[in-house]
Amino acid sequence: MAFSSVAGLLEAAKNRPLWRAVLEDDLAERGAEESRSRAQMAALWAAMKETVAGYDPAARSHSGLTGGAGALLEGTGRLCGPFLRQIISTALKTGECNACMRRIVAAPTAGASGVLPAVLIPLQARDGLEDETMVQALYVSAGFGQVIAARASISGAEGGCQAEVGSASGMAAAALVHLMGGTAEQMAHACAMALSNTLGLVCDPVAGLVEVPCVNRNVMGAVNALSCAEMALAGVASAIPCDEVIDAMRSVGDALPAALRETGGGGLAATPTGRRLAERM
Repeated sequence: MAFSSVAGLLEAAKNRPLWRAVLEDDLAERGAEESRSRAQMAALWAAMKETVAGYDPAARSHSGLTGGAGALLEGTGRLCGPFLRQIISTALKTGECNACMRRIVAAPTAGASGVLPAVLIPLQARDGLEDETMVQALYVSAGFGQVIAARASISGAEGGCQAEVGSASGMAAAALVHLMGGTAEQMAHACAMALSNTLGLVCDPVAGLVEVPCVNRNVMGAVNALSCAEMALAGVASAIPCDEVIDAMRSVGDALPAALRETGGGGLAATPTGRRLAERM
């Protein structure tokens, strides 16, 4: 039976790795073979990498609002080191590929598709991690994402951008803790802190397009995941249990006015420039 709480996920992971608990739950629920499940997850990981590897800095979205930013973050920066710049660049590249109608992996949504690859791809390159290890991390992220979807939402139209980029950030934070050898409890703390940091994040796409501010918010989600994973690995704990944070996320999403839930009627979409851009489209 699919996990409906992080507490249940942690209980299932007491005598086995958390990624394994998620995998076995998936097999039981769908009646699938392990080799098929793992092959499907490996295909998703390959697709994430292919999206970034095939990034075209000259490509522009149909609206003209998006394109080329990912390439600007390559090379040496003034504030961030190479690893962090790679994370920023990868988030931008994936978000731009989505806006340019190229293939991406919705993790958990197309609008938040840049967060997971942004932290996972540079980490694999830095540490020389095997693809199989990265697939395990995707199972971890899927487990936490499943609980978020069950208890709250992963839809911007239903819960605001906290449900999309926020969820992706929590999923990515848990996956990072796994890759760094952290415990299941630390994964839960990382996810809880990442979600806490994005509570109330509105969904206000300019001109109704998943471009502004969506692409840049993927960067925020990735950097947030990185910092929360680092805190959890250092022993910092979320004061509020992860399930309670997710429940709060649901309550906040329900309280958001319709104008701030993907309708393009509020936030940045309602600014004078946002409205001019919408009229131009």
